[in-house]
Amino acid sequence: MTFKKWSHPLVTGTVILTITGLASRFIGFFYRIFLSNVFGAEGMGLYQLISPVLALSFSLTVSGIQTAISKYVASETSTHDYKNSFRTLWAGFVLAMALSAVCASGIYVYAEPIAANLLLEARTAPLLRIIALSIPMASVHSCINGYFYGIRKTGIPAFSQLAEQVCRVGSVYLIYFICQRHGLTPTISFAVVGLVIGESASMIVSVVAILARAHQVFPADGHVSVRGLSVFPAGSKNTSAFSLRRIISGHRRNHSAPGLIGIYRRITGQLLQLAIPLSANRLVLNLLQSVEAIYIPNRLMAYGLSNADALSVYGVLTGMSLPLILFPSAITGSVSVLLLPIVSEADAGGNKTAVRRAIFTSIRLCLLLGFICTALFLLSGRLAGRMLFHSELAGSFILTLSFLCPFMYIASMLNSILNGLGKTIRTFLFSVASLLLRLLFVFFAIPRYGIQGYLWGMLASQMLQTLLCTASALHVSRKLHTACEKGTS
Repeated sequence: MTFKKWSHPLVTGTVILTITGLASRFIGFFYRIFLSNVFGAEGMGLYQLISPVLALSFSLTVSGIQTAISKYVASETSTHDYKNSFRTLWAGFVLAMALSAVCASGIYVYAEPIAANLLLEARTAPLLRIIALSIPMASVHSCINGYFYGIRKTGIPAFSQLAEQVCRVGSVYLIYFICQRHGLTPTISFAVVGLVIGESASMIVSVVAILARAHQVFPADGHVSVRGLSVFPAGSKNTSAFSLRRIISGHRRNHSAPGLIGIYRRITGQLLQLAIPLSANRLVLNLLQSVEAIYIPNRLMAYGLSNADALSVYGVLTGMSLPLILFPSAITGSVSVLLLPIVSEADAGGNKTAVRRAIFTSIRLCLLLGFICTALFLLSGRLAGRMLFHSELAGSFILTLSFLCPFMYIASMLNSILNGLGKTIRTFLFSVASLLLRLLFVFFAIPRYGIQGYLWGMLASQMLQTLLCTASALHVSRKLHTACEKGTS
């Protein structure tokens, strides 16, 4: 019985994602310390300012498509329809690559207007041109990761994430030491180059993994095979160039072109039906988050800080203090990623007890983890700021932000459960309400109280979102409990 519990996809997947997530965050955390020491708080502020552009490009190109691939692949593989799962992946991949090519080209060509008019900082233009190169690569590995999440093979996404982080950090360290050796002054653009190198490494790992999966599912003898079981009869000759064509055609050579086009038109329509609302929701949220990120330095200048000081405060908050607070969320984030397809499957199968158990277990675990992290940060926040970042301001931010932990972890987990139950519009509205409240603090509290006004806004908005998610999840749980009682009576 114990072995069965530990071999459950949610448990094993969570363990894999948590270990790699913690390793990745551990590397990234010390990488942030390195960047802050080399480029200073102002450099970190510039680096963080390009994050909204990356987030918006992800929401436009692949965020909704990745989730749609994961959902449909999960349902197809549950019925052993392995060839259709590869068609789903290919259809989503083509859509994402077309969108990413347009997005990357637009950012590269219009980098100056975006930097000056949207980010309100002309010095970010060269950084935007560099990150534009990473967008197609991110689309490739995101689609492939969506496929592996769908079949509950979390090792590949976890390893690609770790490869991305190691290559990003390693390349920037290497560039820095080369500059030091030749007497050159490194700039923050090197950190952005490292981001592109990391994305390319993640893409390579994902592509190799999906080709290996294709060889497993579509071996050269024409059988569709998983774990040694022949699912479909042989019907094609051996060929060394089978992988890509069989991923596209679903292994059979005798598919007519019009028939294949019709199949892909249907699959693409299904993907778009789910991906468009998800992407639209993500886009709206990222737009609001972008407004928030861009206007924090601007409102700090309205408070009375200079441009350099405003960027420095922003860099300390977003590049030093927040990453430390978010470090433990590797655990809740891992569970959240896996809960969506599992809860969705349980709901579709009518397993209401499993859904209710997921809701209450998530709340209990997140409360426990949140209170432990809050206590830890309250006791060691100032010391961490001084020792890790050589910044008293970072320590002060950590103390205030520590109260976010329980609310942040619960909201993240319940969001995933509600999305798995199809309550995507509800979770979207909760997130919008939370962001709008935070924006009120950005525009009205920061000019009066400085960055402390924004920290109050973060706490208030996270409390609001958590209360809304908890109320909705408990309402769903009561409905499921009523349905269970009616079913047994």
